[in-house]
Amino acid sequence: MQGTVDGFSYGAVTPVVAYLMACLGGALGLRCTTRSLLVTHARRPAWLALGSAAIGSGIWTMHFVAMMGFTIEEAPIHYDRPLTYASLGLAIVMVGIGIFIVGYRGATGTPLFTGGTITGLGVASMHYLGMAGVRFHGRFTYNTVTVAASVVIAVVAATAALWAAGQVRGFLWSVGASLVMGLAVSGMHYTGMSALTVHLDGAAHAGGGAPTASALAPMLIGPLAFLLLAGVVVIVDPLMVVGRPQRTPVEHKPGVPAAAVTAHTDRRPVLHEGRRPVHHHSRTPQNR
Repeated sequence: MQGTVDGFSYGAVTPVVAYLMACLGGALGLRCTTRSLLVTHARRPAWLALGSAAIGSGIWTMHFVAMMGFTIEEAPIHYDRPLTYASLGLAIVMVGIGIFIVGYRGATGTPLFTGGTITGLGVASMHYLGMAGVRFHGRFTYNTVTVAASVVIAVVAATAALWAAGQVRGFLWSVGASLVMGLAVSGMHYTGMSALTVHLDGAAHAGGGAPTASALAPMLIGPLAFLLLAGVVVIVDPLMVVGRPQRTPVEHKPGVPAAAVTAHTDRRPVLHEGRRPVHHHSRTPQNR
């Protein structure tokens, strides 16, 4: 028996809130990735890890906020908690691999393609593993072509977002990139949802779909609290808002520090009007 599916039980509320969650996680994660490019290598892993967790949590939260509006009219829905949390861990790990590749190898060429592909596959894997945790009296089947389209959307979105993070062009640039990323992630989710068909086992059950929101709400508290904490970190750090500083600190410059070059350049002889330049002879000939 085929079930009747409603993906928008609360109207436009769940898609809009889900989109905002995806944008929030994307914005925080991209700013952390951008910040990692402005610090020393010793501090870079911490910023990249925070960015990975922010993006992974945002995508996971977006998915399950959207799932609050998903109901099967003939059967109640429950969730397998271990699989649900495993999908969160998978999202953070795979997004982290992609972000670390771009953070250390650069957001161009092969590193960007590799990192974007892994991150996109992480987003898609999180979605379908999360769907595997849905429990009801029946099973899901998927249209292969539509599933493939959702994976392509996830990979393209992730690659574009990582490229934007590597540009380091300031706060507004990252906000725009996060809006695009949120739209793409939401599009991937609803494309994937359109690929499924519900097959019920036996007779229909009364009260279908009623426990969905109450079952999901407690599981969303942790990721939402983490996103709030990451937001506080972003607000407290001024460089997270303004982007690349006008003068790059000495420790951030490869090779000869910029301050040393400037100081050396500024030690030129001063020309006074009507006078010849005054040369100060060094006491150590080898330093000339």
